[in-house]
Amino acid sequence: MVAVVALILTAGQSLAGETFGPWPQNANPKEVGKKVVNNLLARAPSTRPQSYPEICTAYGSLRFADAIKDKELVDKIIARYSGMLEPGSKIVRKNPPNVDSSIWGALPLKIYQINGNKAYLDLGLHCADYQWEKPDFSRVREDRRAAAEAEAQDLMAKGLTPQTRFWIDDMFMITGLQVNAYRATKDKKYLDRAAREMVAYLEKLQQPNGLFFHRNPEAPKYWGRGDGWVAVGMTEILFDLPEDHPDRPKIVEGYKKMMAALKQYQTDSGMWRQVLDYEPSWLESSCTGMFTFAIANGVKKGWLPAAEYKPVVQKAWPALVSYMDDDGNMKDVCVGTNTSTDIDYYMKRERKIGDLHGQAGMIWATWAVLDE
Repeated sequence: MVAVVALILTAGQSLAGETFGPWPQNANPKEVGKKVVNNLLARAPSTRPQSYPEICTAYGSLRFADAIKDKELVDKIIARYSGMLEPGSKIVRKNPPNVDSSIWGALPLKIYQINGNKAYLDLGLHCADYQWEKPDFSRVREDRRAAAEAEAQDLMAKGLTPQTRFWIDDMFMITGLQVNAYRATKDKKYLDRAAREMVAYLEKLQQPNGLFFHRNPEAPKYWGRGDGWVAVGMTEILFDLPEDHPDRPKIVEGYKKMMAALKQYQTDSGMWRQVLDYEPSWLESSCTGMFTFAIANGVKKGWLPAAEYKPVVQKAWPALVSYMDDDGNMKDVCVGTNTSTDIDYYMKRERKIGDLHGQAGMIWATWAVLDE
């Protein structure tokens, strides 16, 4: 079983194609990635369900460690989260009510893809399937209940999850979970769910310049990490979506349009901004990691012309590495951010060191630039 799972995973996510190195020693992706993973392992384990930044960091760490065939590192990461299998575990998301909590299921699904332990599969599939169930509205305020039920029914009639809210973050939070359910089971319904969601979000939220407002029309700002979730989400689904899938052309079109805009807005430093099109904005590392992931994989898979986009990656990666300290912490990471119409709101967001939003973006980028 383990061998079969590993073979399927390798076939579905091969990164054969263009390479980006050689890199300076301090920017060697293998060494950089190990430092980021060990940074995660050194943190105190959670005693409650992990938040999505940790799930995304752990997910990326597993993929990286598996890619470099470091079994010891893989085992350490899985051991960190093995408590989810304990009876009555307090770190399990039982019935996640929204996209930010539902993405929890991607981690046990990723573990299953590596070790074939069905107990992890069951945990992850529960999250993926629950995401498409009709919500329990008993705790919704009575004066809002009818409208909430009507909205959910309308979404479900369109084949969308009732957790759909049309924030750009969801373009990974929903599709990332469903795509991993597909990778674990090869059940096409999960891939179809992810594709329908992605197309619905693209049609509603992508702007003529290829980028995405944080929320349209309530927050007409091109917030870096928000757009980063979009870039990662489209990349993840394109790994698995068959060439003849009816939704693939629309997603490829949206992806290419966004990548062209990102190429335009990359700064001379190699980084991207907190607000992508606002020149006074500070340079932000989590979105830079996410965009590096999306563009590097596009080059490797042949979705993007190497002559145009390989230099984008070669400029972004060393810049990104310069934002990491000796302990594997990323600096200038924007904290979790709500939506706003005020540019100053985004400009004044706290910049943290070692925030897991930035650690996730970094380990994803590291895996993408591996030359193997």
